Amino acid sequence: MRFCVAIDGPAAAGKGTIGRAVAARFGFAHLDTGLLYRAVAAKGGDPVAVAEGLQETDLLRDDLRSMAVGQAASRVAAIPQVRAALVAFQRRIARAEGGAVLDGRDIGTVICPQAEVKLYVTASPQVRAHRRWLEVGGDRGQVLAEVIERDQRDMGRAAAPLKAAPDAVLLDTSVLTVDVAIAAAIDVVERRMRELG
Repeated sequence: MRFCVAIDGPAAAGKGTIGRAVAARFGFAHLDTGLLYRAVAAKGGDPVAVAEGLQETDLLRDDLRSMAVGQAASRVAAIPQVRAALVAFQRRIARAEGGAVLDGRDIGTVICPQAEVKLYVTASPQVRAHRRWLEVGGDRGQVLAEVIERDQRDMGRAAAPLKAAPDAVLLDTSVLTVDVAIAAAIDVVERRMRELG
């Protein structure tokens, strides 16, 4: 069975948590596509060459979740040649037998516009900054400023800007518990599976 769930949204909205839970519930593969850009940024050097040679083992580095790598990833993700180099990598996983969940910022709009399910997971900048601050600590005001800066960069870039696909189901997690948000996403997937028979 080939069934793709595309989950897009800004940083710290909960798309990774939801993506992992949905993948586990249905036995699908899961790819946090942001890790691709984080791995390119973390490796250093010419980002286009690094993206062209990226391997799945590069996604196992233990330094990929830092704020510094996240900011650097957002910058390399704005390079059209980097994005182009990583498209085939993502599409191969998305269409693999057995189903897949991909989460990122352009999955439903660019990588998998034909995905069976598209979700756009979001939350207010303040809520997302608080979540990120709980993960990484530091100065709360600085974390909020970085979240807003990253939103502007991700939404304003020329290559594959962050936006909801026209047919995406909006899931605002600002006031939802993790369990409620996951249940809502699973419900969307189950309904679509029933429609497809």
